[in-house]
Amino acid sequence: MSDKISRFQAFLLGVRENVRFAGVALLGRKLRSSLTILGIVIGVTTVIAMVSIIEGFNNNVIANFQSFGATLVQFQKFDARFGPGNRDESERQRKNLTYEDAIALKRLCPSMAAVSPERYWFAGGGGGAPSVHYKAQEGTPDTIGGVTEDYAPANNHYVREGRFIAESDVRHSMNVVVLGDAISKALFPHVDPLGKPVTLAGRRFYVIGVMEQQGSTFFESTDNHVFMPLTAFDSQFPWIKRDQGVNIATVPRSPDQVSKILDEGTAVLRIRRKVPFNKPNDFGILSPDKLIGNFKAITGGITLAMVFIASIALLVGGVGVMNIMLVSVTERTREIGIRKAIGAVRRDIVLQFLTEAMSLSAMGGAVGILLGLGIAFVVRNVSPLPTVTPLWSILVGLGVSVSIGLFFGIYPAYKAAKLDPIDALRYE
Repeated sequence: MSDKISRFQAFLLGVRENVRFAGVALLGRKLRSSLTILGIVIGVTTVIAMVSIIEGFNNNVIANFQSFGATLVQFQKFDARFGPGNRDESERQRKNLTYEDAIALKRLCPSMAAVSPERYWFAGGGGGAPSVHYKAQEGTPDTIGGVTEDYAPANNHYVREGRFIAESDVRHSMNVVVLGDAISKALFPHVDPLGKPVTLAGRRFYVIGVMEQQGSTFFESTDNHVFMPLTAFDSQFPWIKRDQGVNIATVPRSPDQVSKILDEGTAVLRIRRKVPFNKPNDFGILSPDKLIGNFKAITGGITLAMVFIASIALLVGGVGVMNIMLVSVTERTREIGIRKAIGAVRRDIVLQFLTEAMSLSAMGGAVGILLGLGIAFVVRNVSPLPTVTPLWSILVGLGVSVSIGLFFGIYPAYKAAKLDPIDALRYE
């Protein structure tokens, strides 16, 4: 037992001495050591900074998706996706979903607590949504929505004052609107908006409610929306009904029934749209989980591209470490000869130079981590992008940098250990 303790103590003593030798060697050649680790510094900095930005962005987007409605399931004409690109021909030829489809879902799907058929005129298309006027005031909505009484519970968006659109408003095609918070403030900065007449696309509507303020979110904010009964929307903007159909937002009676409303809704729509049993759905399904999965797939691809770029820098840094260690072996040939002459074995020489290589690369990793954290801090404080640096990224950055020193230091250390002590002592 005492022999094992003695050997272990001797090993620790050897490691400590090797670290000390490595520190002396590196500090003795500060400029050369700094240039050698530059590639490692760049690679680790890139990894830490990009992971921090992407992780923070992911967390922010996921939180916005979930706040939009953690149990919301939306049936729509097209499949949800991120990024540009044309849809294939079969998707472009799909039939619109209809208001009657929504009524069928509400009647035939007992697990659905709310079924909300929705039509929208977005400001980005068709010349922009029309402005809303009250006397000399004007509000410019980003979206005009035709909805029913189920919109609020289905989308988790509620009024701050007044009331939302009721079933009777839809049945009688009433000329009433609910304003987003920003639109209300633009039109009625000093007066109560409830009951006031506004003009939209040449038609008079009466304000019955104002939505809660949501502020800016990644997914959707109702602050610049205007809502009206779906039937009034169809009579005012009939081409949207013809060209776009409806999106149908649904929520379950309890959170554990999300998969059930997916199954029930899919079955009802497939039957109504006469989709053969061996054919895929001819409609899209959107849920927060699906959007989160799609988004993570995209940011995962970005992360892989970033890791590839960082790997090139780390490879360059590793080659630099190998090169400088080979130079160091040549410069310190007499030192190696002296150590062997006084009793050092090959293992001692290998450990000495491996420790030096790993210390060099670890220094580069530490500097890279500090720079990456600094970049993440600056981005977090001078831009709207949130940044989060997970502990695993720091550990991986340091571990990879040390591993590079180990891998690229093996050959120089082996070469040093093979030197003949007599030839080494004669070396000038």
